[in-house]
Amino acid sequence: MTVKDLELLYDYSDWANGMFLKVIARFTDAQFTQVVVGSYGSVRNTLVHMLSAEWGWLDRCGGTARGPKLNSADYPTAESVITAWSRVESYVREFLSKLTDEDVTRNVEFSIEAGSKHSMPIGELMHHAANHAVHHRGQVALLLRMLGYSPGNVDILFYYGEAHRNMR
Repeated sequence: MTVKDLELLYDYSDWANGMFLKVIARFTDAQFTQVVVGSYGSVRNTLVHMLSAEWGWLDRCGGTARGPKLNSADYPTAESVITAWSRVESYVREFLSKLTDEDVTRNVEFSIEAGSKHSMPIGELMHHAANHAVHHRGQVALLLRMLGYSPGNVDILFYYGEAHRNMR
């Protein structure tokens, strides 16, 4: 795995997240926080979990410190999440811009929720963070559809197709 591989993963993730954020930007506050179903209950709660996790993994890898996990109640509106997402995306991009291919293989120690210590290469942890977002975007897509919205198809195949069209 190289820095370029990670940048590509985050390019896709940013593109897919952007598709979702365009939809939720049209939400009322009530729609954004409405309890629907799923592991986190609402679009807001699921998005805040995704954002908190991505920032948390970045922090563990040596990027911008997050502090305690993010609390959904601190994000009452779609705009508050969109603003935070933009900030965290810039933190990820800054981190990746300073990373070398040698850094990608360097192990870091981490714990999950005050559990036992683990050690893994930075590249694998950052790859996990990007993949974690894919999992939860599937959940958010279902929640959006239940609320009568669709983010469109955010499969990586469509990202690649769009990227190839833009290169012509």
